[in-house]
Amino acid sequence: MVNLGLTRVDDSLAAKHPGLGSYAACQSHAFMKGTGTFILGAAGLFAIQTALQKKRPYPLQWSLLISIVASSVGSYAVTRWETQKCSDLWLLLETGKVPDRSPPRLSIPEESKGPEKTKYGDVMD
Repeated sequence: MVNLGLTRVDDSLAAKHPGLGSYAACQSHAFMKGTGTFILGAAGLFAIQTALQKKRPYPLQWSLLISIVASSVGSYAVTRWETQKCSDLWLLLETGKVPDRSPPRLSIPEESKGPEKTKYGDVMD
């Protein structure tokens, strides 16, 4: 039986998707990594601001606000990145193919080799 969060998945569904356990473990790891990033980021930024407060004093509430907002952004970025890797893992386990995440290539227009004639006999530049 596979657990996804607090819910259990039926054995029949888990049998249809053999990679479900790996995906669930990956997602759990991604969320824990994001949580750790938030906690360590907030503590680290607060410590740095406390040390720098001797040069430029400002209220404690601003130190807390800046630390929490910055670590929230960092935590979101880490969680999103790790979750994307878990989605790629899920697709690999289900289809056997790794999704292409590279940006699409822009086609370069070919340069004209000279004036061309239209079907009406006019010359195009």
